[in-house]
Formats: sequence, C-alpha cells, structure tokens
Amino acid sequence: MLTKHLVLAILVTAVWGLNFPITKLGLAHIDPILLTAIRFTFAALPWVFFIKRPAVATRWLVAYGLIFGVAMWALINVGIALGVPPGNAALLIQFSAFFTVGWGVLLFRERLTWPQVIGVVFAAIGLLGTLVSSPSKATTIGLVLVLISAVAWSIGNIIIKLSKVKEIFAFVIWASLFPPLPLLLISWWLHGTTPFTTLALHIDAVAIFSLAFQTYAATHFCYWGWNLLLREYPASKVAPLSLLIPVFATISSVFIVNQTPSLTDWLCLAMILSALGVGTKKGSSVMKATHSPAS
Repeated sequence: MLTKHLVLAILVTAVWGLNFPITKLGLAHIDPILLTAIRFTFAALPWVFFIKRPAVATRWLVAYGLIFGVAMWALINVGIALGVPPGNAALLIQFSAFFTVGWGVLLFRERLTWPQVIGVVFAAIGLLGTLVSSPSKATTIGLVLVLISAVAWSIGNIIIKLSKVKEIFAFVIWASLFPPLPLLLISWWLHGTTPFTTLALHIDAVAIFSLAFQTYAATHFCYWGWNLLLREYPASKVAPLSLLIPVFATISSVFIVNQTPSLTDWLCLAMILSALGVGTKKGSSVMKATHSPAS
C-alpha cells in the first residue's frame, strides 16, 4: 500500500474511532433517536441535489437506508445512551464481520474456514467477558442493542453486494434520505413531543460539533476514503485495518469522555481483536454451506 493511502487508512479509522466518544458528547444533549434522525438529514441534504443518484433500484436505497440509519446507528446511539462505553460499542460493532461471514455461508454457499471458526470462538469468549463485566442491567441491554446493530450492519453489507452498486459514496448519500422520517416517528412514539420541544434548549456548541463530526467526518469523509481504498486495493488488504477503529475509540474515550477501561475491558478488547485478526486469515475450509436462497 502506498504511503499516502496508508496514511488515509489510518486517518479514516481514527475518525471512525473518534466518532464514538464524540457521539456520546451529543447524546448528553439530544435524545439518541432524534440525534440519529438529524445526522441522516444532514447526510442527505442538500447533497442529493448535487450528487448523481447511483444506478441501482430504489428498493436497495430504501432497504440500506433503513438498515443503516434505523437498525444500525439508532441502536448504537441508544446503546451508548444506556451506558455502553464508546470503546465497547466500537468493538462490538466489529462483530458484523462474523455475521457477514454467516450470511455468506447461508445465502451464497460460501465455505467456512478453520481460521474463521477459531475467530468465532475467540470472539464469543470476548463477548461473554464484556457482557459479564457490564456494570448495570441498562448497560447490558445497551450492549445487546449494539450487538443487534452489528447484525444490521452485516445485512447492510449483503444489500451492498446484492445491489451490485459501484458508486458507494453516492449510495450512502441517497440512502440517507430514508431514515429521518421513521426515526422522527419512533422518537415521538417513545417520548412524545418532549425531545422536539426541548431541542432548542439543549443545542449548544458541543452538540453542534458532535452532529457535524458525525455527518461530515464520520459519514462523508470516511465513506469516501474507505471506498477509495477498496477501489485501489483488494478488500482482504483493506478490511483488517478496521481493527484499528475500536483501538482509537477506546483510547480517545479516556480523553474525550473520561471513560477509562477496566482490566477486564482491555482483556476482552484483546480477545476480540485477536478473533478478528485470526478470522481474516486464509485457511482450508471445514464445511460447505448447505442452504441457499432457493432452499
């Protein structure tokens, strides 16, 4: 990888890692579901008027938008609001890699390799340790929600694959049109008008910075940079770099939101990172998928 592209990769993963504690700053002021709705509104507007619509069916845009905005990021934000440390959230979302492998086995008859099996075992141990060390019931619920968001991200990956879209950045912009309305309705259904009527009172410089960072740095810049790397290099060479995201998220959380991981947290982080590292290695297959969409 060229030096300039390696620097870009590190910068992208750093920004994505920073996004987790910076999101927590915004959640101190704004309802998590409303915050997500505002983020995707700014991610879509006014950019859809300047960026050409990707050449895919509308159903893929709608499906990805709802998965990406409602089922993924809204759950991550609710999880963090319930007390999940940003570093843990960034770590658990990496489980999407294993869920994506599972979908590949079930839907596309892909083979499961020994490194992937070993990685799943390591990941399960790390996940169990994270859940056991959870300080409260609310945080445990939050951890489960973040884990569900990882499933959602894996489904989003499958949608990308099935849609065969080439213009990923434009795809994200246009798909961002669809989460805001459902998110606004969910926020109203859960909390009534309170999040909306108090929004003006809670908006300050910190909340605006958090929203701007989530929208323009973590969404626009990172997706542009990441997909540029995927265009220039094999996915197998780019994907492992995402392991840096929870590392940046955990370290930056110490300085941004004063959350210092416990020894158990560091051990679980090391176990899950090891699982992800092992799972991306090449190896011989141990089984062949027996299910397909036709079955």
